[in-house]
Amino acid sequence: MTISRRKVGKLILGAGVQAPFGFVRNAIAQPRPGDTLVVGVWGGVQERIVRQYCLAPLVQKYKCNVNLVLGGTPERRARAYAERGRPGFDVIYLNMFESQQAVRDGVTQAPTAAVPQYAHLVDIAKHGGYGVAINPITIIYDKRKAKKPVISWKDIWNSEWKGRIAWPAYPTAEGIAGLLMSAKVWGGSEKNIDIGFQKIKQLKPFAAIPSSQDELYQMFDTGICDIAIEFGSISRKYGETRNPNLAIASPAEGQAAALNVACITEGTQNQKLAEEWINLHLSPACMQAYAEQMYYSPTVNNTAIAPALAPKLISAADASKLVNFDWQAVTGNQRAWTARFNREIAG
Repeated sequence: MTISRRKVGKLILGAGVQAPFGFVRNAIAQPRPGDTLVVGVWGGVQERIVRQYCLAPLVQKYKCNVNLVLGGTPERRARAYAERGRPGFDVIYLNMFESQQAVRDGVTQAPTAAVPQYAHLVDIAKHGGYGVAINPITIIYDKRKAKKPVISWKDIWNSEWKGRIAWPAYPTAEGIAGLLMSAKVWGGSEKNIDIGFQKIKQLKPFAAIPSSQDELYQMFDTGICDIAIEFGSISRKYGETRNPNLAIASPAEGQAAALNVACITEGTQNQKLAEEWINLHLSPACMQAYAEQMYYSPTVNNTAIAPALAPKLISAADASKLVNFDWQAVTGNQRAWTARFNREIAG
């Protein structure tokens, strides 16, 4: 009997009424030797960690292949959107607000308990995918140039920093955090952003608007700037290895929430392998490696951290204290805010 495409659609819809979506996913074929999982991830230390703790055990268990596509978030995000519905990636790593938008746009899947470690994720890491690292954004500064320790986001407006600020570019994660926190501490919000722009304009002229993290750290090394907004964990490593005069602030208003998020693409043909990959990334062994080598804080509550390391991380209990935002409101205004930043702040 020949079944028309319309008839197939009705059969699928009918099955969907009777069976939950998770059942349909579970019916996907199990991995076979020779299957290839494609993962878009950052390079450097992160590549080395995932090769050891995710790639090696996955290949050993399933005799599969894993292709790591290394690069920055903008490139793989653009590719994932271009390939929506017919993904070349099976797993991609995004930041927290991009990951939430990707789910809304049908590019990636919402997280589910099909990944066993999902049960141990802290609340902030359960949105837009599977949060794999807490890496909050805060103020970093040259402690020799500070009249007193920086204890508030408002301290950026203190007179000793005039002309010495390296303000982050927009729309980088640091630039978004800088704008949102500026609005928040001066009485605004992501839905009342004007005060943020007005207060940032008061800080001009800047020492620089760096285009990358490496460029910022070089500016600290060479004395071009004395204060900036940056990822705290990565900056702590920089301070310990290159710049002992660098201080990492813990502002009274809180650090801005930022996470790396592992996302499974919609339409992947390697659902089980993708879930296994993410579960390995969330394993205590992998979480500990990230904490020790990069000061990335674990997103699961079943990872033991050495007492000497704990003060340098955000504990699972303290993750809820990070300053979070309405990311749908932020992404909805991204184009307008970028244009305004270029016109009023960078111009």
